[in-house]
Parts: sequence; C-alpha cells; structure tokens
Amino acid sequence: MAEQTQSSIVIDASPAQVMAVIADLTAYPDWSDGITSVKILSIYEEDRRPADARFQLASGPIKDTYELEYDWEGDHKVTWKLTKADVLTAMDGAYVLTDNGNGTTTVEYRLAVDVKIPMIGMLKRKAEKVIVETALKGLKKRVESGATSAS
Repeated sequence: MAEQTQSSIVIDASPAQVMAVIADLTAYPDWSDGITSVKILSIYEEDRRPADARFQLASGPIKDTYELEYDWEGDHKVTWKLTKADVLTAMDGAYVLTDNGNGTTTVEYRLAVDVKIPMIGMLKRKAEKVIVETALKGLKKRVESGATSAS
C-alpha cells in the first residue's frame, strides 16, 4: 500500500459488534458521509461477508462509482483494495480491531487514496485524514447506537 493515513478510536462494544457494523456495507449510506449507495457484487460462502462491492461516492468535488475487494480476518481485521473506478486510482485500506478487555474495542483505520485529478500530496493526506476521522466517528456513533440493518 502507498503512503497512508491512519487514526484510531475507542468504541463501547465488542470486536464482533463493531465488525458486524463494518461488514454491513449496504447500510453505509446511513452513517458513512459521502457514500450514497452500495451494492454487494459477491460474498464469501463460509461467513456470508462481502467479497466485492460497488460504491457510489459523492463527497465534495469527487463523485465516483468504484468497486472494492475485501479480505476478512474474523472479527479482528478487514482489508480492502480498489479494483475498479472512474476518478479514484487507489482506495486501499483496513480496519484493525483490538479487544481492550473491558467491553470496549480500539478500531484503527488505515487508508490510502489517490485520484486521477492532479493533487498535491499534502492535500491528498489532508483529504484522507478527513475521510478517516469522519468514518471513525460515524462508525462509533452507529455501533454505540445499536443500529443494525436487517441484512
């Protein structure tokens, strides 16, 4: 993965509860800023988690339809990589969950994004930081509210 941005947050829930929300990709438009729709393209038969998904993004000046391929490691880690897009050239990342042993989970989010539009590296990192921080706050709010979809 290219240079990436990372941050973490503590969520008042178990890793399994957090990962259930992360794995519920079709609910992302409800809590993940900029995601307008998600379609699951394929799933892993063994755990029924998404293998490939198509996202519609409308965030500031960037509007794109892109596809990600997922790799799940139980309730501890998920990584993804960009497989198809119009504007994005990279959207590779990971959520790494650590059980704190007290009913909370530390969630680390790593992300590397690149776009076809020429952009100064400093601005790219700033955009990644905003994406990461916004996603972590949205995830925390979603998990701690107990909201889940019926999927």
